[in-house]
Amino acid sequence: MAFRYEEQMQPPEPQRVTDVAITTHEHVYEVDPRLMERWVLQQAFPNWDSLRIMNARGDHLAWMHAHFANSVVTGSELLAEVDADDAARGAEAASGTESSTVTAPPDR
Repeated sequence: MAFRYEEQMQPPEPQRVTDVAITTHEHVYEVDPRLMERWVLQQAFPNWDSLRIMNARGDHLAWMHAHFANSVVTGSELLAEVDADDAARGAEAASGTESSTVTAPPDR
């Protein structure tokens, strides 16, 4: 099997997803490299390596959870907590009372 430089080193034409994100391969989202090139040297990856890294994300995340996480919190749980906190602060502001309680993070 020969390495074909043009085939492997030229990713598909990027598609803009948002103002700051692009996608090249299906399900591969990245920050638009133009926004980072001032601070981070951009590296050229062969297409197969980009896809290998993307396909291994689930295994890597599972390993990290197994070794370092006390619990796994879903994004929807975090958003619900933020929404509840915003609602509570809005209610406090509307009633003219403001809580001065500061919650410390749990000991680990």
